[in-house]
Amino acid sequence: MNQTDLPPLAASDEFRTLRLVRDRGHARIARIVLARPARLNAISQVMPGEIRRAVAAANTDEHTRVIVLEGEGPAFCAGYDLGLFGEAQDDHPCKQEKTPWDPMLDYRFMRQCTDDFMSLWHSAKPTIAQVQGYAIAGGSDIALCCDQVVMADNAKIGYMPVRVWGRPTTAHWTYRLGPERAKRLLLTGELIDGRTAADWGLVSESVPADALAAAVNRLARRMAGVPAGMLAMQKMVVNEAVERQGLLSSQTLATLFDGITRHNPEGLWFRRQAQAHGFKAAVDWRDSGREIPDGDDAREAIARLEALIAEQQTRD
Repeated sequence: MNQTDLPPLAASDEFRTLRLVRDRGHARIARIVLARPARLNAISQVMPGEIRRAVAAANTDEHTRVIVLEGEGPAFCAGYDLGLFGEAQDDHPCKQEKTPWDPMLDYRFMRQCTDDFMSLWHSAKPTIAQVQGYAIAGGSDIALCCDQVVMADNAKIGYMPVRVWGRPTTAHWTYRLGPERAKRLLLTGELIDGRTAADWGLVSESVPADALAAAVNRLARRMAGVPAGMLAMQKMVVNEAVERQGLLSSQTLATLFDGITRHNPEGLWFRRQAQAHGFKAAVDWRDSGREIPDGDDAREAIARLEALIAEQQTRD
């Protein structure tokens, strides 16, 4: 059967935030293309579930052997679209600010996102992340759930919200880097480039930006020549070894802690800072290395910011 005779992997209107297509040059390769380029492919509320559904569809397709995950435009994924939740006056999807915080309600929402991303890890068919520009915050969660990550030399990866208002729920960092380098990134919120990520063992390969697509194609085609059953068995054994080290338990703790970071005084300060002065200003403070108010200092800052927000709303 010629590739042109194969049915499409998904209807053109099945997804809102991504596309699922066959590779134009190789019928055994499916491509999941994150398609919010104007937002640097930031994660909306529906994107995690759409990733899971796309992975499931590619796994169901008898012709597919390998899944490549990429981002349209200048970036792979710039993390959660926190402008929707941080700066906006609307509440976080867990609707927790208006009532006493229910940690388990928050956990169920965020665990669903974690499990959706982990569909890339659990996929019987190998997954390869093709990273240009940025794979930061939640975008790094998505990339690191893949079996292989190939980065452009000048691309950046990291989890800046570990400074305030977040933490990586998929918890892959320690299992890929070891404890010391994982702590280096998770205690500072620093970003590293593709060369450093490959040197440290966080990703499998880093190449010049103009060679990224070709490098991923070579890897995907090499894998695609292996029978599906062989690919699934080799992947299952490696995954099982990592999971025995505690990955899934770490994800439970990480997902619970992510909720805490958004509801403790420091997290509420960050949200009020974004609402009063704009999300960019709040992020600039977070990423600059400036001291972030905590404890009573955060509570006092929250009171001042809430008074400012109330004054702004009265003027509007």
